[in-house]
Amino acid sequence: MESIEILLTIFYFIFGTIIGSFLNVISLRYNTGISLLGRSGCFSCGKKLRWFELIPVVSFAFQLGRCKKCKSKISFQYPFVELLTGGIFLGIFLKFSDLLFISPSYLMLLSLYLMIIFSILIVILIYDLKHKIIPDDLVYTFAVLSLASIFFDFSIFQFSIPTFLPFLSGPILFSPFFLLWFFSGGKWIGLGDGKLALGIGWFLGLSLGASAVILSFWVGAGAGIALMIFFSLNLREKRLTMKSEIPFGPFLILGLIIVFFFNLNIFQLLT
Repeated sequence: MESIEILLTIFYFIFGTIIGSFLNVISLRYNTGISLLGRSGCFSCGKKLRWFELIPVVSFAFQLGRCKKCKSKISFQYPFVELLTGGIFLGIFLKFSDLLFISPSYLMLLSLYLMIIFSILIVILIYDLKHKIIPDDLVYTFAVLSLASIFFDFSIFQFSIPTFLPFLSGPILFSPFFLLWFFSGGKWIGLGDGKLALGIGWFLGLSLGASAVILSFWVGAGAGIALMIFFSLNLREKRLTMKSEIPFGPFLILGLIIVFFFNLNIFQLLT
């Protein structure tokens, strides 16, 4: 790996952790009426954080996960999201690093586009985990950006008129979610998951998009069973049952991330 590649590898990761810190702010202040531009502070004592207390990951580790003033615990969400975003941004560069010597300008544009896509998905993931709902404006933005991607080839920066199938890939993946939502009156699954699947279909295409959805069901089922066993063994915790509500959006996003970065096509594996 040449020195420029090493520098860009470090840059993508560090830049990702910085953006991840901002995504934490967005997810926590979204729909609260609090401005995104206000200074961050401790939720327990209200202490305003200084610049050296806002360094992604490092500040959390240096403070041992506690507020320096009131000693209350700081949520692991902060370093988790920062590291997740840093890892995804790094993955974007590694996946398309060959473009560095072919078309650096296209690599920059493609990276920016994908960074925006995955930043939106990370906010959706956090918000759905905390509130069990997917905000419409975020999922619609993801869907529109995903629809735009079918007009371009990721490997070469070239505009093209797609065939009819890429347009249908989103609605095809949306349909089963809509039917589950419609016939259950929203009890089995939320329509927000269907809107997310719509964008996944456009972003990944039908085959890879379906692979992401199938993988999300497998992972979601495994996680649900594991959580039920854990809570049944932990008598102090509220028991988890088949009727307990578990947000599915994060599993869809996890499936998308795995399929996108590892080119995992379940149908090819099966055949």
